[in-house]
Amino acid sequence: MPLEFDDPDGVLRPGADRFGKSKRPWWRPASTVGRVFLSAGALVVLCAFTTAVVMIRNTLERDPRFRIAGSEDIQATGLAEVSRAEMMPVFGEDMGRNIFFVPVDARRKQLEQIPWIERATVMRVLPDQIRVAVVERQPVAFTRHREEIGLVDANGVLLNMAPGTMAKHHYSFPVLTGIDAGDSADSRKERMDVYMRMMAELDADGKHNSEQISEIDLTDPEDARVLMPEQGADILAHFGEDHFLERYERYQAHIAEWRQQYPHLAAVDLRYDNQVVLEMASGKETAETSNGDAGAAGTPTNSPAAASKPLATGSAPKSSAAKNSPGKSLAAKKSKPAPNKKHATAQKRVTAGNTPKQNSASTNRPAATTSGSDTHSLKPSPGAVAQGG
Repeated sequence: MPLEFDDPDGVLRPGADRFGKSKRPWWRPASTVGRVFLSAGALVVLCAFTTAVVMIRNTLERDPRFRIAGSEDIQATGLAEVSRAEMMPVFGEDMGRNIFFVPVDARRKQLEQIPWIERATVMRVLPDQIRVAVVERQPVAFTRHREEIGLVDANGVLLNMAPGTMAKHHYSFPVLTGIDAGDSADSRKERMDVYMRMMAELDADGKHNSEQISEIDLTDPEDARVLMPEQGADILAHFGEDHFLERYERYQAHIAEWRQQYPHLAAVDLRYDNQVVLEMASGKETAETSNGDAGAAGTPTNSPAAASKPLATGSAPKSSAAKNSPGKSLAAKKSKPAPNKKHATAQKRVTAGNTPKQNSASTNRPAATTSGSDTHSLKPSPGAVAQGG
């Protein structure tokens, strides 16, 4: 049996076992010599580790197995509109470089500067390859600036494409004006947000109402001016910045009636709660109709009565247009010329297989043009008011 000893004081000393020996961890030696030996050992281990890291680094840097020999070692996936010839200059400095010293994050940012590339991923693949995966932008509309035709994505990024390539894709988009390269990225994004909301509302629940839209002027993001193709002459419709489906349905419900009564109808302002403002072609008569009454008498545009006749009660525009009084809102349009009839009818939506280049009549003229005596303001005549559903 083990021998047992009684502690005469009844309590063992701290740090001592029952035999009275002191208990200290090995990394805390009690003697000075022990501490010196422990410090020296730690220094030796640290030096050995550092030497090993340097040797491994030098070996990897000089080892030819980890060098990028040429462009064939740069692999890319997801390329469609972007060619390898456009992508490879990004990696020009990396030919012959050790794969571990390729700045992959910097290369990713450089790739995303290419307009067609929305996102990119750059990875090292041992021993000597770089793998690139890109996600390209998707165009959602044609753009026209002067006589130049291009594409634009939902974020307002302008995309170039050869006319022949456009024809192969069979794009069918509205033509947008007011989206210019000189605008800031935030400004283009704001305008494209209006366009995307309009398309989403018009095509909700499986509808394809957007197919009826020829051209949209987004110069003023608070008033999307839409060119609606009609038989004989296109109609310029003011849709504002919201309630697009409601205003579109109101337009479709009454346009045949309005055109029958007013053969020279040129523009329709749909931004009011219970009525619409009709504008006739330059030099033609204007008219005021009440709700559903398309047979009201016409009044010449140069008549004093027509010039001074106020809008009907309750004609405050919805949304942003409601921030100002009707008179103030309409007066603000004076600086925006509306297309005359001969220009408006030339605007056609670019359809599948019909590129903007091929359809020059529909893409080479701006939606709003002033020409000689036909020039007139977008301000709807106060005497041309129709109460709509």
